[in-house]
Amino acid sequence: MQDLSGRTAFITGGAQGIGLGIARRLAREGINLAIVDIDAAALEAAQSELENLTRVATHVLDVRNREAYALIADEVEENLGPVSLLFNNAGVAAAASVTKMTYDMWDWTLGVNLHGVVNGIQTFVPRMIRRGEAGHVVNTSSGAGLTATGAGFLYCTSKYAVVGMSEALRNELEAAGTGIGVSVLCPGPVATNIISHTIMTRPGATPREEMSQEALNRIKEKDNLLRQGVSIDEVGAMVLAGINKNSPYIFTDRFVESAVIERTERIIDCLPG
Repeated sequence: MQDLSGRTAFITGGAQGIGLGIARRLAREGINLAIVDIDAAALEAAQSELENLTRVATHVLDVRNREAYALIADEVEENLGPVSLLFNNAGVAAAASVTKMTYDMWDWTLGVNLHGVVNGIQTFVPRMIRRGEAGHVVNTSSGAGLTATGAGFLYCTSKYAVVGMSEALRNELEAAGTGIGVSVLCPGPVATNIISHTIMTRPGATPREEMSQEALNRIKEKDNLLRQGVSIDEVGAMVLAGINKNSPYIFTDRFVESAVIERTERIIDCLPG
């Protein structure tokens, strides 16, 4: 998809982190932006930053809420035009010990990281198909969607699912001749606040003012590790390049290369002779 100017993009989790990096890059291409997020203050800041570059609509949305998703989709397409660029980006970096996992943690993690992507696809892809125009879907997974990492089993479960869904959806949309491409974004470390954001919004989270200094220091340490990664603006540029190339995968670095090779070799070694 080379001619993107004037198109409309819908970005979940678009007011901060990777979503904001994508929004900034698309804005410079003259693409209309529909940005949704659960953080109203972040949405206000994003709109203030981007509205001088392109048309911007912002909405507070929990991507798990299908009814709200459909209503916002209708409003966006009425005001900004048909969505042909979909970025299922909202996510949480959830983790829990195997000795302390709960249904609430499973439901929350899969609800945001997996069902949120499903809701975006089910809301917009049928509309794209009916219109018969070229489009593109970018689903944000992770390097942890390709190999089991220290990110934890909850996170890996959700991100592996997004990779498999993206691969299969891409193949079937291509076979059906829809003109809709699908890429899965598998970032490595990116300079965002996703760790602290996740910890503060997870089910049963302790309010920051009630947390011990030791707990606050651990959060700060994890955020500082991520800040050594690539910037959100670099990721935005990589995503746009991936769309233009119709790349099946978009990576931000080679962080998981050796782990992916090792996993692939283990799979092959386990195949029957």
